[in-house]
Amino acid sequence: MTLVIDGIRNPDDDNPKGYYEYERVKKLPQGEADWLKSYQGKGIKIISALLTHLPEDYRYQVIFMERDIDEILASQQRMLERSGKEEENSVSEAVMRQSYIDHLDDVKSWLSEKEWIQTIYVSYNKILQNSENEMEKVAAFLNLELDVQRMVEIVDPGLYRQRK
Repeated sequence: MTLVIDGIRNPDDDNPKGYYEYERVKKLPQGEADWLKSYQGKGIKIISALLTHLPEDYRYQVIFMERDIDEILASQQRMLERSGKEEENSVSEAVMRQSYIDHLDDVKSWLSEKEWIQTIYVSYNKILQNSENEMEKVAAFLNLELDVQRMVEIVDPGLYRQRK
């Protein structure tokens, strides 16, 4: 599947293989979504906080990647430390955890109410444990003839650094 990426954000210590991002996604809250028309049938990474800004003009298949919350928080903390922004964002871990849990509950509830969005929830941790099974689920969800073996080969356990 073709992915929509712009290459603006370079690989770094946090993501040594790079970022699969497209800057225009950040404009969704301002209603700038006309660019979606050009990318139908392609994969676009959209963080959970921006999903609720998708316009109803299209049908979407969302592959929602889930990960253990403690690992997410550890990863975010490490990124803040590396960027030198750790003290600027001094929120307690308990507050951050609850805020993130509440956010995910809200987004999942919103997704479940939208008939124009199909969603599959995929566990990051399960992908690392049984890539083939998880990738087959994704291929079936997308209803595309994807090369599951190639998808499995892309999984790099060496990038799994923030473990519980």
